[in-house]
Amino acid sequence: YLDEERWLRVALPAGRQGVLTQAALLTLTSNPTSTSPVKRGKWILESLLGDPPPPAPPNVPTLEATQKDNENMTLRQALELHRSNPSCASCHRVMDPLGLGFENFDAIGRWRTRDDTGGAIDAAGELPGGKRFASPKDLKAIIAARKDELARNLTEKLLGYALCRR
Repeated sequence: YLDEERWLRVALPAGRQGVLTQAALLTLTSNPTSTSPVKRGKWILESLLGDPPPPAPPNVPTLEATQKDNENMTLRQALELHRSNPSCASCHRVMDPLGLGFENFDAIGRWRTRDDTGGAIDAAGELPGGKRFASPKDLKAIIAARKDELARNLTEKLLGYALCRR
């Protein structure tokens, strides 16, 4: 940041590099008072990888309804129950692990080790295709390895911005 007349280097905590861990992005992909692994996963698919999931089918109960009906469940357990519906599973099996991998960051991007209920955060997961991760850092490395998709999507978005059209 700029300190009156000169730039100062600011050390970031471990795991706090890149776009995916910026507080603005983590806040954008959260609910007002809680995180949203679904929103975070969907944003990664749409905005970074250029592979948006299809719209939710009609008459499918929302995650909020699932949580309300099962108040003692953790967010991860509620997502697993939501994915047990075959019409939800096709998209959520991809979105949910991506979003849950960033659960160490709260709704405004602060690092945390405990969720809103006081339980330990479990940021580990497995993506379709069998790639496993144990932390946000591991997941970022998996996403970064998808260079072709990232480059294609970034180029498409920049060109769309430059031409003022999709």
